[in-house]
Amino acid sequence: MTTTPPPPQAFQKSEEGEIDGGKAPGLARPKERKLTRAEQRAIAVKGKISSPWASGIALAIALLWTVPTFGLLVTSFRPASDVRQTGWWTAFGNPNFTLENYSEVLFGGASFSNYIINSLVVTIPAVLIPISLALLAAYAFAWIDFRGRDVLFVAVFALQIVPIQITLIPLLTQYVDWGLAGSYWVVWLSHTIFALPLAVFLLHNFMKDIPPSLIEAARVDGAGHVKIFFQVLLPLLVPAIAAFAIFQFLWVWNDLLVALVFSGGTADVAPLTVRLGELAGNRGETWHLLSSGAFVTIIVPLVVFLALQRYFVRGLLAGSVKG
Repeated sequence: MTTTPPPPQAFQKSEEGEIDGGKAPGLARPKERKLTRAEQRAIAVKGKISSPWASGIALAIALLWTVPTFGLLVTSFRPASDVRQTGWWTAFGNPNFTLENYSEVLFGGASFSNYIINSLVVTIPAVLIPISLALLAAYAFAWIDFRGRDVLFVAVFALQIVPIQITLIPLLTQYVDWGLAGSYWVVWLSHTIFALPLAVFLLHNFMKDIPPSLIEAARVDGAGHVKIFFQVLLPLLVPAIAAFAIFQFLWVWNDLLVALVFSGGTADVAPLTVRLGELAGNRGETWHLLSSGAFVTIIVPLVVFLALQRYFVRGLLAGSVKG
């Protein structure tokens, strides 16, 4: 006597997790997971970014940005006589490269070495201080419920629209009254004041994207604000901190206005940008050194960016897609 096998429809998974039709394991078709709205949006964005038109536009922008930079690099290795007479593109037909410009900038009368140290002394605290203060303020705005929190946060955010130029004279007057003019403190404080509104705003947005259930679980385990901040939130905020640190480092390192106003132009406090602005000479007699001096100034920011670039992209994209 022969028996006919049950039809394929008989092997279906029941609600209790068993397979009908003899309960044979492994015959149920896996249920397809429905994509969330956030995943669908991320796939759409990825498709737009990877399109041929987007790649072509990005390539064109890269070329437009790279050609002048490459010309500046070639000029930095040319002697002063060639720089004054012909363009950088003629250097390949009659190559005459030299390291004399860099030698003059680093070890000659330009004396960039002291100003490089000044820039590091100015930039590192001007990055660490606002990030430290902004992290504490952002945590308070994001996870501590206190009276007037929303109004105060809007006020901090609104400070971003205040132009730096209208604050220079009042701040300088106050520094003079305190006896701090011409010191590193005035530059550190000024950069911290100017950076805090944006830093608080960005870090607050990153903190708000962290699931509240994670904070509630830490509170159930008996963690206080200090433990939650340092052990739960801070490791998750590394990309955001690195992204803002890169921006702040570049802003402070390349700043000239704040350095001129608050450092007084003295060699003991003035950063590299002040010396670079004076490099051409009073009558422009050494303007050929500007190209080599410019490339010396970008070495440190380039190293910082390459060291933190893996966090930079993650920090920029964090919080950009929500479910």
